[in-house]
Amino acid sequence: MIDWQRVTTLRAEIGEEDFEEVVPLFIEEVSDITDGLSGEVDLSQLEAKLHCMKGSAMNLGFSEFASLCHRGEAMAAAGSAGSVDVAEILISFEASKAAFLSGLSQGAAA
Repeated sequence: MIDWQRVTTLRAEIGEEDFEEVVPLFIEEVSDITDGLSGEVDLSQLEAKLHCMKGSAMNLGFSEFASLCHRGEAMAAAGSAGSVDVAEILISFEASKAAFLSGLSQGAAA
């Protein structure tokens, strides 16, 4: 679910102080997007939203979530936005976020 090696690499690349700033920004940014996907979904915007979340998720090691966003983005790009399982993506984000924050508090990426 979480690529802890990627998290460790990112922390080393940007430093502890910047890492501590990036995490809440990522969570806030993606939460804003997922909040917009939890109701009536504007299918014309789905591909772009999934693309944005995918990139952020990959950068921060949310591997399962990034994979689901990638698959949904590809479906939307192919004209099948209505077939994207948005609920699965939202569930994955919440589960990934919980695992990530729990792992950070336990020193998984130290």
